[in-house]
Amino acid sequence: NRIQNASLRMGALIDDMLMLSRISRAEVKRESFDISQMVNSLLDQMHADEPEYQVTRQIESGLMSHADPGLVKIVLNNLLGNAWKFTHKTTHPEIHFGQTQLDGRTVFFVKDNGAGFDMAYAKKLFAPFQRLHSPSDFEGTGIGLATVQRVINKHGGEISATAQPNKGATFYFSFSSVTNN
Repeated sequence: NRIQNASLRMGALIDDMLMLSRISRAEVKRESFDISQMVNSLLDQMHADEPEYQVTRQIESGLMSHADPGLVKIVLNNLLGNAWKFTHKTTHPEIHFGQTQLDGRTVFFVKDNGAGFDMAYAKKLFAPFQRLHSPSDFEGTGIGLATVQRVINKHGGEISATAQPNKGATFYFSFSSVTNN
């Protein structure tokens, strides 16, 4: 069983590293789309995959983005997947998606009320293989947020996070109107 579990973890890690590599070479193809609809669709899929897990979700409707929808889906899948995962030990799990102002710019955000993290370690968040939680507490390869940052950077945008241990995390991100390939 240990060998089989280690093989599965290694396979997941290799898959994630290949995705990170592909994203580095991907061309950004911008178009306008309803990002709120994409968020709802991804959360619907997560619920379908795990119907017994009930999460309260608040999604600001009608938000539009001008970015590469395929790459944005990767960003949202990682951010929402983390919110889903890190709220599993919360009594009344909640995930919020919306838009706000941060330092004078309009940004999207994904917020949860889950495990959170200590901001003293925030610099490690977007580095490959860096994890702020024990693998025995929460599964993962440590590649997801590095992938998210790479996609955001390819769009000329920014990503940041705020959190408190056991009080959740909020990830803020934007896409510039200038493409950085």
